[in-house]
Amino acid sequence: MQTEIYLDANATSAVLPAAITAASAAMRDGFGNPSSSHATGIKARATLDAVRACACRILGVGAGRLSFTSGATESIQTAVLSALVAIRERRSRGEFTGDLLVYGATEHKAVPESLAHWNHLLGTHLALCALPVDAYGRHSLDALRELAPRAAMVCTMAANNETGVISDLDGIGAVLCATASPAYWMVDSVQALGKMHLALGATRIDYAPFSGHKLYAPKGIGMLYVREGAPYTSLMCGGGQEAGQRAGTENMAGVAAMGAVLEALEDGASFRSHAELAHFRARLAEALRSALPGIVFNAPFGNTLPTTLNFSVPGFSSKELLDLFDAAGVRVSSGSACSAAKTAPSYVLEAMHLAHWRCAAAVRMSFGPMVDHAFIDAACKRIAHCGQALRMTCLIPSAMPAECGDGIVQLGVDGDCTWLVLDAASRSCVIIDPMAPLAGRIADFIRCQQYQVRAVVNTREHCAASSGRAALLLLLADQFNRAESCHCLGWPSESDSITLGDGMLVNAIVLGNKVFARLPQEEGRCDSVTYLFGARREDKVLAPGDVRFAFSGAGMLARLACVVSPQSILCAAEDNGTVSCTTLAAENLGVIVDAPARQISEPSLEQFMAEHPEALLVDVREAYEHVAAGAGSWHGRKAHSVPLSRIADRLAVWLRGENRPLVFFCRTGTRSAKAAACLHRLGYQDAWHVTSGLTLNSSKDGKVPLEA
Repeated sequence: MQTEIYLDANATSAVLPAAITAASAAMRDGFGNPSSSHATGIKARATLDAVRACACRILGVGAGRLSFTSGATESIQTAVLSALVAIRERRSRGEFTGDLLVYGATEHKAVPESLAHWNHLLGTHLALCALPVDAYGRHSLDALRELAPRAAMVCTMAANNETGVISDLDGIGAVLCATASPAYWMVDSVQALGKMHLALGATRIDYAPFSGHKLYAPKGIGMLYVREGAPYTSLMCGGGQEAGQRAGTENMAGVAAMGAVLEALEDGASFRSHAELAHFRARLAEALRSALPGIVFNAPFGNTLPTTLNFSVPGFSSKELLDLFDAAGVRVSSGSACSAAKTAPSYVLEAMHLAHWRCAAAVRMSFGPMVDHAFIDAACKRIAHCGQALRMTCLIPSAMPAECGDGIVQLGVDGDCTWLVLDAASRSCVIIDPMAPLAGRIADFIRCQQYQVRAVVNTREHCAASSGRAALLLLLADQFNRAESCHCLGWPSESDSITLGDGMLVNAIVLGNKVFARLPQEEGRCDSVTYLFGARREDKVLAPGDVRFAFSGAGMLARLACVVSPQSILCAAEDNGTVSCTTLAAENLGVIVDAPARQISEPSLEQFMAEHPEALLVDVREAYEHVAAGAGSWHGRKAHSVPLSRIADRLAVWLRGENRPLVFFCRTGTRSAKAAACLHRLGYQDAWHVTSGLTLNSSKDGKVPLEA
């Protein structure tokens, strides 16, 4: 699994070997300044002119102008500045310009932010207006028809970077012409180069930005097309380079590298045809469907770039899928940004009005237009391996035998926690606060592990409102009597009883040699319930020292003081971006919640372990990541596998055991920081985490042998 399968080309691409050679030659032999009049400068000027001419042919610029920039962001800024300066001048002359800055709702954030910035700075005071898209991600031409007469500038994409959706540029141009719109039109063409036929000079497009690093050129080189007659204001002034359009000595290494890419594009043989790329995408899609049951593709293939797939999988967050793929050496990206506690849905998919779970859990897979069959073969095999990892860990339907889990498991979605209470000996379990998006995943896990579900309960009314309890009862119908009655928040009407440490007799469910108890609430109240889980004794007493875990939706501390021990783990119903656990001892001591975890840099880990031979190295990656990554070694040390989702189960052992250094690590250092911070918050001062995790691992193989 050491070979990297890079499937994030829409973010950036590998640099073409010929481009590296060209850049190197430009720095070594063609280092002259194109503005110099001596022979060395003239040679550099010849290279600059040749690359520009090639780009003009490929893009069909006609009488338009093409200048080299540092990339798409600069090109977008220049286009917006040029348009707004012209609009301001026209308004000062009393000409009608329109009062709206219209941009596609799915545009890259660089566009609306540039519009807002220059609109404020220039004092044009135009209103920003998002142009809606339909369920397929294409701009609403009807909405544009209404807005166009008032539009001063219109900004749309040629193809979307997240979904690959191709815009109807002909339709947009026709609307602008039919409505006699005064708008200047910018088309972000970053994702189009090398994947779509462009003849810019034959269109109404005024500005078209491009970026080299999206198509095998290095970062730091881009282009801007400006239609003949379109206004232009230099973003950078001073030297007169680029025919006065952009000051600053040209980036000749970048230009030469871009030239090598454009030559490959123009030769007609290096880049794959649309049909070939569509075939490659179809193969990847089929591999994904086989590996990830229930997968949904978020944009129809008939109207998207053949190099882009955007998908969501029920029951899995985008982060979980990214961790899985990354463990297997497959590089993909999230369709959304993640905050500490909640997943910020993709604004692109939200604009398409897709279901919330699809927007929040999207993954993008993209490849470049020069890939070959061998690469796609390898990618499909690796995707299949990822599906196998999920089956082996019971996260998708599987007939494979799996090692039975025990203890408690924490799952999270949209800031809420779901807890699974498992007893391997009796093959029985209780599910607490199941979230609807997790219902299918939990049901698959229960069936694969062959558990008997004794109860599906909620801790509070808020959880019950969004609960997946009904869905679970349906999915696991063979385990439940549908006519069976239950008390509020799901507690079964028929259950055993047990005596708590304060002498109170409460309802309980026996799980092998353990017991799950429900604390009574105030008369007539059913908005919040607290549950206890611990060892079952023959005298049917659940003493405070026997309570390992307590689960509650609200107000747990005062109620629990008499029935749990100071070291019992208190599990919250909300996911605050950390391990959602505390203890009475920690709360009573007032331990600082945001105390930073102690850190070890990966290069210094070996020395730390040598100085602390008693230290325990703990891998907090999930089980499916271990399977996907395979076996190996890391700094010659054994690592104990304690996934972050199961770390609450080990807290009591560590807190009550000998004080030895605990060194947590994961893929990037994010989850290990959460684990170490949790221990530190609970008073365990000798908890550390490896800051860079396995990502910047300096050892040769980067694999970890694991002990349960």
